[in-house]
Amino acid sequence: MIINVKRFGMAFGLTSAILYLGCVFVMWTVGREASIVFFNSLMHGLDVSTIIRTDMPLWEMAMGLVEIFILGWLTGATIASIYNFGLGGKS
Repeated sequence: MIINVKRFGMAFGLTSAILYLGCVFVMWTVGREASIVFFNSLMHGLDVSTIIRTDMPLWEMAMGLVEIFILGWLTGATIASIYNFGLGGKS
C-alpha cells in the first residue's frame, strides 16, 4: 500500500499545529507557574523556567503556528516518501 505523500504531510502538519495550539491554550489558561510545572513534567524534569515566555505577541504566536505546520508537513511528507521508497515499487 502506497501512502499519498501530500495527504500524509497535511495530516502530520495539521496534527502538529493542533498540538501547538494546545500548548498556547495551556499557557493562556493556567499561568506561568502552572505552565512551568506542566512542561517540566512533560520533558522528564528538564527545567523550562528560564526559557518559557508568557508575554508572546499574537503575531509571533501566529508565525510559530505557520512554522510548526510547515515543519510538520515536511516531516510527514518525508516519512511517507521514505515508506514508499522502502516498498520498492510494490503496492
